[in-house]
Amino acid sequence: MTLAVAILSALALAPATEAQAAALDWRPCEGSALGGLECATFTVPMDYQTPSGAQLSIALSRHQAADPKRRRGVLFTNPGGPGGGGLQLPLDYAHQPIGQVYDIIGMDPRGVGRSTRLACLISSWQPDLPSRPADADLPIFTAYARDSEEQCRRGGGKLRQFITTMNTARDLDRARAALGERRINYLGVSYGTWLGAVYGEMFPQRLDRSVLDSALDPVKTWHEQDDDILATLEANFTRWATWAANRDETFKLGTTPQEVRASVDKVAEAVKAKPIAGFRDITLFDENVGISTRYRPLWKEFGETMRQALGELAGAQPAAGSRGRTDRVVSALRDDIKATRNGVFQTVTCEWSWPSNVEGYYADMRKARDHFPYGNTVSYMAPTNCTFRSFTPEPLPKIGPARYPAGLVLQSDGDTNTPYVNGEVMAETLGSSLVSVAGEGAHGQYANVPDPFTGFPAANPCVDDAVNTYLLDGVLPGSRLTCQSTNPPPNVPFDGTGPGA
Repeated sequence: MTLAVAILSALALAPATEAQAAALDWRPCEGSALGGLECATFTVPMDYQTPSGAQLSIALSRHQAADPKRRRGVLFTNPGGPGGGGLQLPLDYAHQPIGQVYDIIGMDPRGVGRSTRLACLISSWQPDLPSRPADADLPIFTAYARDSEEQCRRGGGKLRQFITTMNTARDLDRARAALGERRINYLGVSYGTWLGAVYGEMFPQRLDRSVLDSALDPVKTWHEQDDDILATLEANFTRWATWAANRDETFKLGTTPQEVRASVDKVAEAVKAKPIAGFRDITLFDENVGISTRYRPLWKEFGETMRQALGELAGAQPAAGSRGRTDRVVSALRDDIKATRNGVFQTVTCEWSWPSNVEGYYADMRKARDHFPYGNTVSYMAPTNCTFRSFTPEPLPKIGPARYPAGLVLQSDGDTNTPYVNGEVMAETLGSSLVSVAGEGAHGQYANVPDPFTGFPAANPCVDDAVNTYLLDGVLPGSRLTCQSTNPPPNVPFDGTGPGA
């Protein structure tokens, strides 16, 4: 170990003390979206190697335990991203039984929201990045990735190299100290699971109970996990195709999954030439297929849309307004994805190693395009700004068996943000209990509140009970627990013509 690495390791493991952090001045949060919460700010070093140097402001929120006599400490939360703001998160959990006994803490991590912000400049160049690019189009993806990194380099300045998972973990420990707590409890979603695992690795003596909801794989790079996403997208499609094949009397797409795939491929080829069934281009079509086969409540509508599209190809008149709901779901999800790609996302994801040989990316893009383009799989295989990283990040810690109390990992088998296999590895690596949700495509499993427009994801009492029992009483559900999805496909009669129910 070099002297520099030894110094960094010692710094990472040094816990914050109450003397290192100023007392928090809690006041009602500003803004209707945070109604009922208290907010406070505190300062942390931009660079923990020079703690007396430049400081950053970190914003916290708090929902105090509704039953102070039963209070068992603080529960820190993180929504993921990286780059997601967390001040509102206590409101998502306060209605659960945990709201009675925990002070639930939200935080805008460094670089985000009401904390000191990190910004990438927005380029005026926004090229078309199709889901099925010709070979001649592949260099456009590289040029755009290079430009994105340059805009982040220019916009982020010196601050950028200090926006890291490890520094956010150190900020969490400063917040713990400022709250006067000896240990914290933790509930993180998506990338927030990685943050929680890193905090536990760096400060094991400071972590009590932990729930990692929709986890990343702690032993793979960010880009390596993209392979798992592609496999999940294809598996979701196959599940839908099998379901539709069993209902050929309703959808008329074929009596085997292969025939259903051929029907969808036929529509895709037509969309390349002209709009069909409301799909204006092939990229929108591919994205829609990925989303509609992932979320089970959309399966019937998507099957009907494919039947309509085949009818149009055969000369039938388009049905008016038949795809409005699915379109709005797709648009909302696309907007949500774009909202996370701020300066923090394009910085923190660069902590992992990324291949630098663009020809390797091109080979993977061609394979995705030619084998299974639905879900815009090409975009996952393309170069990103991190391929051309302009800074040297702090080395990531190696996550090993937990040196703190055993916790929970929650994972769904159809989630394409964090595939099921990622959660399996996280649970195995840490020695945590794994709660699996079968037949579910949603991302985030605990304390779900149905979206008022889509009606899903519906709350899952099996998951909620397991998490609440653990966080309240410290009782784990054994090494493995399987919960069934509460977001099943619509009830369309099984006609017995396909390969199975």
